Order: sequence, then structure tokens, then C-alpha cells
Amino acid sequence: MSHRRIPKRKAVLAGAGAVGIAAAAILLPHANASQSGSDTQSQAGSAPRTMSAASAAELVSQLGKKLGEAYGGAYYDAEKQQLVVNVVGDSNNAAVEVSKAGAVARSVENSTGELKSAASTLAAKATIPGTAWAVDPKTNQILVTADRTVSGERWDRLETAVKSLGDGVARIQKSTGEFKPFLEGGDAIFGGGARCSLGFNVTTQDGSPGFLTAGHCGVAAEKWSEAANGQAIGTVQEATFPGNGDFALVKYDDPATQAASAVDLGNGQTVAITQAAEAAVGQQVFRMGSTTGLKDGAVTGLNATVNYPEGTVSGLIQTDVCAEPGDSGGSLFTKDGSAIGLTSGGSGDCTQGGETFFQPVTTALAAVGAQIGDGGGGGQGDGQGGGADENNGGAADDGAGQNNGGAADDGAGQNNGGAADDGAGQNNGGAADDGAGQNG
Repeated sequence: MSHRRIPKRKAVLAGAGAVGIAAAAILLPHANASQSGSDTQSQAGSAPRTMSAASAAELVSQLGKKLGEAYGGAYYDAEKQQLVVNVVGDSNNAAVEVSKAGAVARSVENSTGELKSAASTLAAKATIPGTAWAVDPKTNQILVTADRTVSGERWDRLETAVKSLGDGVARIQKSTGEFKPFLEGGDAIFGGGARCSLGFNVTTQDGSPGFLTAGHCGVAAEKWSEAANGQAIGTVQEATFPGNGDFALVKYDDPATQAASAVDLGNGQTVAITQAAEAAVGQQVFRMGSTTGLKDGAVTGLNATVNYPEGTVSGLIQTDVCAEPGDSGGSLFTKDGSAIGLTSGGSGDCTQGGETFFQPVTTALAAVGAQIGDGGGGGQGDGQGGGADENNGGAADDGAGQNNGGAADDGAGQNNGGAADDGAGQNNGGAADDGAGQNG
């Protein structure tokens, strides 16, 4: 593989000539699931403010700590661009705090603590291969999913465990697919006969280039190449699977590798990755994988537990984005260039749909001591726009300023952080095209 430096070709993601995600004709989902509970009027008299999903995720972290036992979870309303925060019971003080922060307060029955306790009960009573569960803040319940392999005694055991939690705490849904890591023999990044997808290029602790992929890929093989039976380009440094995550760090064997921080959308178009960010339920996301290419959907649950045949994995992001074997390790990201997750596994396919789970990138980076790209880590974009307001890596700049980290500039300014193609080849599933070859 050639690692010669190639001048970047940047394409602006703005206006009618937009490329990258817009050129891929991806329609962002706007439908929200049915919601239980009721909206609480702002006691402080302030109207809910609009915000990006990234800002909502940061606010969730702050409010969760401040509300304590009154906190019942939160989700992002992508259509209204508002954060909805669940408040347990009729806690007027908590509702006021939520309203002051610019979010929508919503009265619910179950606190986050109660739902976490229920999840622990499920782990003790129903750790059954083919099952998964995550808190669904839109319904204020734990959503338990059973794939097609769960039947007979195992189904009875699962149903009994869910009923033991009490009314209104959890519900079961059936999946027509089968939960499994999306690993397959084929082409993309190869190791030991397995095929996976490169997730995101990173800078490792010692400053050398590397990339993140799925942990079940990392435990399947130590050496990885960009072609079947090809010369190895990277060596696994750390891998976690199963257990508390599904991630691996692979260090490039050639320290001179130009590992651009970008996700390739195909057809020579890329999206620059500027930061790592937490996911928020309701957030619109995109996935790139070597088997199925670019797909989109929404985050439906956080801190999910999946019981794969190989073992239980916890701390995952649940989505309705489809994926198939070979997509494992691929990038989950936002249109503003935030790295969100690494494809782990799920059920279904991109014909019938299904559930797909992702390893949070922030957790993986912290565990292996790496940073996104050339050291960008979890930092924000450096754009400015909208008059006196700053746009720090958000989705859009609506003013006349300059947006260096967002996906689109709807005013008169420049967008310098959109799509960039850093190589001469085609990268159909990885995080970056860093040379003249093809990275699948």
C-alpha cells in the first residue's frame, strides 16, 4: 500500500451543489415513536430552545446529575430540534430546572435508577442468547428484543423475567432476524479469513497513526490488510469483546501512514470527522460499511445490552439503522462530522430492516487512550456564524460567518469542514482514504 502524501481535494457541502451526504440522496428520518407521558408547562415562563443533537447530549449529562432521583431519561426530538427530559411524578422543582435549561419537561412514572435496577434484574434472570435490552426514554420503559432463535423454554423464561419487573417497566418485541456480530469472510479489511470495516482513523497515545474497528474483529485476527491475502497494514494493539464493549485499536505498521480523519461516502466524496461525540436518543445518524455502503436512521436506545452467541456485550448504542455481515467495525457518524459509534452487530438486514448496535466511540477512545484523527479528540469544530453566535461543529451555520466544522452553511459564508477526499483511490467502507490504494 502506498502512503505517499496526496493534496486534499475539498468539496463544499452547501447549497444546490451539495455533495457527500446530500449527494447520496439520503432522506433523514423525521418520524417519532408514540410517546407516553405528558409535557409539563414551563414554570419559569421560558420557551424550549432549539439545539443540535450534540448540544442536547451535553445538556442531558448536566441535567441528569442535577435532577437526581427525579430524572427519568431524555431524548432528542429531531423534528423540533428540542431536548425532551423525563421528570418523575409531579416534581415541580425538577420541571422548572428543565425549563430553565431550555428543554421540554415531561412527566413520567419510572426514574432512571428504577430502570437501571430493572435492567440488572434482566441480566440476572434473562441473559439468554438472542436477546437484547435498552432503556427507551420515549416510552419510559425498557425495550426487550428477542430474535427468532428465542422460543419455547427460553421465551417463557424471558417473558417471566419481564413480568416480574411490574407493569409499565418493560415490554418485549420480537425480531425476525438473529442477533450476531456482523463479521464475514470477504473483502474490505481482512484478517484471518474474516472481513470487517475500518471505523475511524485515530492518533494513538505515542502519536502514531491507527484506526478503530469492532472488538470482535480484533479478537478474530491480529494482523489486518486491505486486500484478501494481502500484505498486512496494521496490527491489533487492544481488543475488547465480549464484555464491556466491542472495540479494537489497530496501529498502522507503517508509522508514515497518512491517516486522514474522514469517512468515505463513495464516488470520491468524503465527510471530514472533526470530533467524537456522545449519542442522543432520537438523533439522526449515518453508517458506512464495506458491505452495504451508506445507510441512515436514528438512535433508539443507549447503554444497551446484547446477548450474542459469543457472549454478552454491554454499553452499546441501539439504532434502527440497517447493517449486514462485513459491516462490522464501520463508522457511525453525524452529518456535522462527529464520530459516534463502531458497528457491532444486530439482527435483520438492509432488505427487511432490523436493529443494529454500535460501540460508542467516546468510550473506545478513552479505553485505548487514542484521539480522533490528528489529535482532534472530542473537541468541537472551530466555526463561527449566525451573527454573534458561535457554531462549534454544529449541523448548520445560518449566518454570514465562516463554518469550519459543520455540514452546511446556509448563509453567505464559507464551509471549510465539509467533504474532503484525501487520496486517489476509493474507500468504500473505512474511515479514510489515505493513499493511492483502495480501502474497503
